[in-house]
Amino acid sequence: MRFAVLLAACTWLAAQDFSDFKIEKVAAGNKFTEGPVWSPEGFLIFSDVPNNRVLKFTPGVGVATYRDNSNGVHGNAIDAQGRVYSCETRTRRVVRRKKDGTWDTLAERFEGKRLNAPNDITVRKDGHVFFTDPAFGAQAEGRELDFYGVYHITPKGELSLLTKVAKGRPNGVALSQNGRILYVSNSDERAVYAYDIDGSGKASNERVVVKDIDGPPDGIRTDDKGNLYVTCNQLSIYSPQGKLLKNIEFPEKPRNVAFGDPDYQTLYVTAYTSVYRIRLNNVKGSVQQ
Repeated sequence: MRFAVLLAACTWLAAQDFSDFKIEKVAAGNKFTEGPVWSPEGFLIFSDVPNNRVLKFTPGVGVATYRDNSNGVHGNAIDAQGRVYSCETRTRRVVRRKKDGTWDTLAERFEGKRLNAPNDITVRKDGHVFFTDPAFGAQAEGRELDFYGVYHITPKGELSLLTKVAKGRPNGVALSQNGRILYVSNSDERAVYAYDIDGSGKASNERVVVKDIDGPPDGIRTDDKGNLYVTCNQLSIYSPQGKLLKNIEFPEKPRNVAFGDPDYQTLYVTAYTSVYRIRLNNVKGSVQQ
């Protein structure tokens, strides 16, 4: 029994080794990259927000256009059926791509008022959708809502407010491996909050899991061990308990992150003009998008 415990501990430590990696640039020449997500079709989707487009990077092929005239798409996600969800900051709505290439509007107003500027989005395996709605810079002009929020869309398309953010602005959003914990970064508070999420998508037990982050946190992701990957002044990796495990510096400030490649063991990081990737060992991205 003691041997089994020691073996498990050694396995855990090996899984936490973030020392053996190299950073590769896979895309360049953009203005502000965001919203990375890996498609099961074999490519990475990411936004170039000021250029009003969504691009895709295919390993071994390169970068191509995925969507022009994107209405300022910021965050992207993909559900278990392979459908793409996007946060359009200019139209202030959340949309989903249909098989014919057109887009359905899933959320645009709350209680009759336009959303602020949907920013980041994640989709649970069972189809429940969660997104943040802050307002940064010019997005604050003409706001109709007097709060920043985190929202939930059911598989039937019903929109509800998960939580009003009392302080600061919500930004990145991610789910745990089992889909029972929702993580939300708060850029102004330099913290990451967590919420317990039940089967119907309702939230409870709000708490801070990471605080005093080095720089305003933006996009976040989780791996299959429960670690949190937070983009801030660098990419910071935290344990499920909020302990800092590793800081990874990039030539440009990271803005968002996603796991990709067929085995989900590669980190893709969007950082202003470029997209970078890091191959990890013994670490795999969460199955939740």
